[in-house]
Amino acid sequence: MSSFLSLSRVIDQLSTWVGKLTMWLILATTLISAGNALVRKFFNISSNGLLEIQWYLFAGVFMLGAGYGLLKNSHVRIDFISSKLSDRTRNWIDVLGILLVLFPFCIISISLGWPFFMRAFVSGEMSQNAGGLIRWPAYGLIPLGFALLMLQGVSELVKRIAFLTGHGPDVLNSEDAKSDDQKKLEELEAQTAKLLAGDK
Repeated sequence: MSSFLSLSRVIDQLSTWVGKLTMWLILATTLISAGNALVRKFFNISSNGLLEIQWYLFAGVFMLGAGYGLLKNSHVRIDFISSKLSDRTRNWIDVLGILLVLFPFCIISISLGWPFFMRAFVSGEMSQNAGGLIRWPAYGLIPLGFALLMLQGVSELVKRIAFLTGHGPDVLNSEDAKSDDQKKLEELEAQTAKLLAGDK
């Protein structure tokens, strides 16, 4: 199990690096969008290339950042329900979700996205808009993004199994893994408990 946990740590480092890169893509998208708007407003000049690069970067944020989102446990959960479950139950739900939902979805998306990307790459497909960009970099984000998400899924699966077999901590119970909604819910529960204790 230690070798699998070492692999998990390497994957986590990769996802963290890619996640931090996507944060810079958000800044680049914002600056390009603002610059394009100002140039269009004051000089009446517009560029389809600049408009499309915003779309490419925006797509990159979501596709490349999905694995980082899974690492940070920022994906959608029903915190009100999951907070009532035992630690083992939450981890078993994650194991089943990763195996039965995440992996098949990633495999299907990669298998559909790869030929789409390759056709555009081989043909040199260009945007139909005047001054537009080549399309294959944007299409390439589909298989790449789902491959990174699946890789992070492997890491999460290892961590869940490690906890269930007594070889690792419960990463779902750490403060870093808790969503903002879950933290707020726990704060409200603590405040309610204090109020109730004060009434007695």
